Amino acid sequence: MTGAPSITSSTMTLDDLTGVLLVGSVVLLVAVAAVRLSVRSGLPSLLIYLGIGLVLGNAGAGIQFDDASITRVLGYAALVLILAEGGLTTSWENIRESVAPASVLATLGVVVSVLVVAVAAHAFLPLSWTISLLVGAIVSSTDAAAVFAVLRNVPLPKRLSGMLEAESGFNDAPVVILVVAFAAQGVPGGHGEPWWMLLFHAGVELVGGAVVGVAVGWLGGQLLRRVAGGSSALFSIGVVALTVLAYAVAAQIHVSGFLATYLSALVLGNMGLPNRTPVQSFANALGWIAQIGLFVLLGLLADPNRLDEQLVPAVVIGLVLLLVARPLSVVLSTVWFRVPWREQAFLSWAGLRGAVPVVLATVPLTAGTPDTEWIFDLVFMLVVIFTVVQGPTLPWIARRLGLTEGVHSVDVDLESTSLIEIGADVVQVSVGAESRLHGVAVFELRLPKGANVTLVVRGGEGFVPEPHTTLRHGDQFLVVATSRVRRRTVDRIRAVSRDGRLAGWT
Repeated sequence: MTGAPSITSSTMTLDDLTGVLLVGSVVLLVAVAAVRLSVRSGLPSLLIYLGIGLVLGNAGAGIQFDDASITRVLGYAALVLILAEGGLTTSWENIRESVAPASVLATLGVVVSVLVVAVAAHAFLPLSWTISLLVGAIVSSTDAAAVFAVLRNVPLPKRLSGMLEAESGFNDAPVVILVVAFAAQGVPGGHGEPWWMLLFHAGVELVGGAVVGVAVGWLGGQLLRRVAGGSSALFSIGVVALTVLAYAVAAQIHVSGFLATYLSALVLGNMGLPNRTPVQSFANALGWIAQIGLFVLLGLLADPNRLDEQLVPAVVIGLVLLLVARPLSVVLSTVWFRVPWREQAFLSWAGLRGAVPVVLATVPLTAGTPDTEWIFDLVFMLVVIFTVVQGPTLPWIARRLGLTEGVHSVDVDLESTSLIEIGADVVQVSVGAESRLHGVAVFELRLPKGANVTLVVRGGEGFVPEPHTTLRHGDQFLVVATSRVRRRTVDRIRAVSRDGRLAGWT
């Protein structure tokens, strides 16, 4: 039959498959090993993954890849999985107090950053206003994965870490809307919309995406709770499928699919569904695969022979973004919420750029915006240079600003059906060098009924504590608590760490 696809017409052979599997498995193994190097150096692992792509590309191993359209499609798919992982592993309790300022920072803050960078690009490069706004929109999105890769061992106040986490989940959506709109205006014959109409359309898309995300997350979660079988693996697939469905439904009706994905995942991750740990582990694995594949792909697309041409423009735009646009957007967005100046300073420096700007740099290429090939090279250089500058200094900045806390607590994920059935949680606590937990006996913690210290690790040796066991600097201990009192337990430990054994009495 004419035009009918043939299952024998594929040009890929088993030998090709063997080569792809060989390269792919080696890349994944190197990427896994690179995480330890990232932790020791303080540099986000994205730089290593980009480097792998450059090594495999036409200037290294000779793999030829220059398809911006495929990069954009696969990049969007990867971002969906990354946002899904972010929402599913985010605790609503940790970000609840930060949602309002983070939302303003992800909307008003984005607009401020776009305008400041656009003015600088128009003045210094110089570029037309349309292309200047396009560049400003592309580089305005922050990447929490990069920030928390650096700060995983730096205990920040819950409000501050929650603000960074929530902002990164929210700000991708408005940035994508602006980039697509400005790229379309730059196409010959494209009709520019008035600024108020652009903001109106962006608002409609964001509200629509939020409604779709919350609806799909809540309704889908209720359905899964009733119909899913006992297999945690199948349940995990169902949950992730719902987050992808949220994107597809939102995109189909032309509202923000990225916001729908994040909010649906946030709802699903915090509605008390069974198999929470397997779901989060599965989503985390998918998120890592998406990040590795995305950054390697972006490294393949980059041409090292052209990157040096954009070194100076990247430094100029990056400095404006770091020293002017980001601080101004933080101040104007958080001043309404009485955020202390130290936290504002840290938020300004912690605006790391990652995958999203580099993916969005392919949008003008696929939209047909003329003379924009250089934007990808500029954004690539900007992300690399300023990640190297900002990443290793974030822990030092946090300490210099006095933002690190004396105690650091994290939820411990255990593959334990019995814990799920009895509604219990495990919290790991690290006693910092300045924590006033030092010298406090276990019974003096006065934890809520239903919570108990079950294990102390000191100098690499673990032991079961007695009520009169005294905690010391450097100790790590586990607390088992019922889900009902988990938050009160963490708050109590933080209070004793801050105020000592008399916390709550004075």
